[in-house]
Amino acid sequence: MINKTLQIAFVSGALAVALGAFGAHALRSLLTEQQLHTYNTGVQYHFYHTIALAITGVLKLHFSHRFLRYAGILFTTGLFLFSGSLYAMSFLKAAGIDDMNWLGAITPLGGVCFIAAWICLLIAAGKIRK
Repeated sequence: MINKTLQIAFVSGALAVALGAFGAHALRSLLTEQQLHTYNTGVQYHFYHTIALAITGVLKLHFSHRFLRYAGILFTTGLFLFSGSLYAMSFLKAAGIDDMNWLGAITPLGGVCFIAAWICLLIAAGKIRK
């Protein structure tokens, strides 16, 4: 059986490396220090939660619990909303488009998804029996 959570985590890890390298090289001359910091925050949280997503996938190999599935969905959604919104704002700034700051309102929704995913892992850890 294919573990989609692990597949998503591995693709996400590759993207995190690529986007981190892109920011370090291509965006450094296009963004202010603060804007680059925002981008790097997206990369940092991307890496953290990709690892959490991979751990969730490994847990799903051994245990079948709905809260593990919820955690995987929430980590993935959080990656898109949190890191994705920070990446989008940075790319748009680098392209000279400044009227898209409303994207910043999406970022906290991703953070809420991350928190909910961690809580789902907590619940699963309390309910899983070997």
